[in-house]
Amino acid sequence: MVTVEADRDGVERRLAAGELWCPSCGAALRGWGRARSRQVRGADGPVGLCPRRSRCTGCGMTHVLVPVTALLRRADTAAVIVSALAAKARCGFGFRRIAAELGRPGETVRGWLRRFAERAEAVRSTFTVWLAAVDPDPVMPEAAGGVFADAVTVIAAVAAAVGGRFALPTASLAETAVAVSGGRLLAPGWPGSAVQHESTLP
Repeated sequence: MVTVEADRDGVERRLAAGELWCPSCGAALRGWGRARSRQVRGADGPVGLCPRRSRCTGCGMTHVLVPVTALLRRADTAAVIVSALAAKARCGFGFRRIAAELGRPGETVRGWLRRFAERAEAVRSTFTVWLAAVDPDPVMPEAAGGVFADAVTVIAAVAAAVGGRFALPTASLAETAVAVSGGRLLAPGWPGSAVQHESTLP
């Protein structure tokens, strides 16, 4: 899987121009059909997802190009999932309240929170490295009251640094989380193994 921007036309232009690269060997990717179409649950209802498939011109491996709005193997958009993490981090809400506010099953939300909590320190560390890479003179976030909140806070700091450095109108918390994690924010093995993704950060 390779994460790309949400703009389908932009992805097609980059594929045609050879501007997307294989995470395995670094050669250019070319279009190669589409992956299976499915729907994910957005904040305002179902969202269609039919990712582009690509093939490497070097090693021949195929890669699904998943937009930065989605996390690997999750039935909800990244914006919904990350909003749950932010509600826990900023307000200390429990999974039942968050689930009720999002209109999601309690067990689903509890799973998101547990998975993130299990790797919160590693996530905090990974995004701190990114903050130092994006901002030449970074201001490290102050402690936010626990490792879970600290991890979400540094993701927000990276989003702000990206927006400031590259004069972007918005660099959302969710899209930053997906871009840096290669869509694997809640997937097994991340962080701690090589992240294979086409960075959607400039």
